[in-house]
Amino acid sequence: MLPSGAADIVRILRSRRIEEELAARQNPFLVEALRKEKLEGQRIAAWARTVALAASGVLIAFQNPSWSVLYFHGFLLVFIALGWAQLRYATVGHSRIELTLIMADLVLLAAILTVPNPFAPGAFPTAMIYRFETFPYFFIILALATLAYSWRTLLTMGVATALIWFLSVVGVAVFGTTDPELGSRVAAAFAAMPGVRDLVDPNSVIWSLRAQEIVIFFLVSAILALRGQRSNALLIRQASIAAERANLSRYFPPSLVEELASASGDVGSVRSQEVAVLFADIVGFTQLAEREKPETVIQILRSCHAVIEEAIFSNGGTLDKYLGDGVMATFGTPRVSPADCANALAAARDIVDGIASGNALLATSGLPQLRISVGVHFGPAIIGNIGSERRLEFATLGDTVNVASRLEAATRNLGCQIVASDAVVSRGEGGMRGDFRRVPALSLRGREAPIDVWVA
Repeated sequence: MLPSGAADIVRILRSRRIEEELAARQNPFLVEALRKEKLEGQRIAAWARTVALAASGVLIAFQNPSWSVLYFHGFLLVFIALGWAQLRYATVGHSRIELTLIMADLVLLAAILTVPNPFAPGAFPTAMIYRFETFPYFFIILALATLAYSWRTLLTMGVATALIWFLSVVGVAVFGTTDPELGSRVAAAFAAMPGVRDLVDPNSVIWSLRAQEIVIFFLVSAILALRGQRSNALLIRQASIAAERANLSRYFPPSLVEELASASGDVGSVRSQEVAVLFADIVGFTQLAEREKPETVIQILRSCHAVIEEAIFSNGGTLDKYLGDGVMATFGTPRVSPADCANALAAARDIVDGIASGNALLATSGLPQLRISVGVHFGPAIIGNIGSERRLEFATLGDTVNVASRLEAATRNLGCQIVASDAVVSRGEGGMRGDFRRVPALSLRGREAPIDVWVA
């Protein structure tokens, strides 16, 4: 049973792992960010490992200028191959192959550092290998791991290295070769200084120093894991911001996305303000859907929506929602501008002209021609988030929205493609292009008082 403090740490680490996995499942931007970060880090680590181990090979040859050093050079090549294998099998999340390759790194390094070179000239007690201070090579593996692996993997490496190194020291102490005669001479020479005797005894593994190596390595790996966890939390926050901006870009023009993303106030707070509302609809789409194949219908609908979306965003509008084959857009949300009405009228004309240009392309492909109808109105509306906490939606509501929808429907009876209320035209004449004519006192379904409109 774990002590209460250790149990608390385990619970915290487990809860953070669950939070990260849940965030990853809910946020595709986070998954992609983690994937790119992992692959890029693994690629850098593979090259850094190759360079570092090549430099280590030169250092070993300098320290031990003999043919026996080729024994270690062979293992260095194996380590380099393991690094590229880790790049080959790099993935986000749990991977048994990756974990196996990491453990192979640690076990192989411990074996090289504790098993004497069989080709080395002369025999000496196995414990003498610790006099070469080779343990710092583990820090190279740990440093490379920080470039690619998660904080959990770093912590696992710290625990695994401590255990592997401890077992290797036990193996040397129990099964290693010794020189009893030399040990006796050292004991006799330093009988009055037992502390020094243990340090210079060639048969001693010097347990105090080995324990120091284990503790320091684990502490360093734990600190690096903590740093990695904080970096991971930052990455999650950045990915969440990217997801929020992507959601904003679905509704708002690119020029507004950065402003809204960095806004300190609540954009979705419910309020009343004057806005221009635009409705666009494909006339006869129901009959088109009955005649054509589903693939053709979707292709036509997407091309039409692309034209409408471009017209709305290029004129500073907000895409409120898709209504099947129709679209609702607003101008003046979430930020009011003196040019809202002019922009709405310009967008209406751009939609009609864009669909007309698209019809030429449809004709060359043997697809049916489209006819678009647009209604535009200006007035007070209620804007803000609606719905439950599970699913919120930024919406525009009110009589102005209903009138704009009725104006779009009135294009059928008036034999035109654009119907704009006098309220929007009087405030946005600069956006009027083409031949508009005034139609006074137009009656709309569901409204008692008629309104003056302009048609084109």
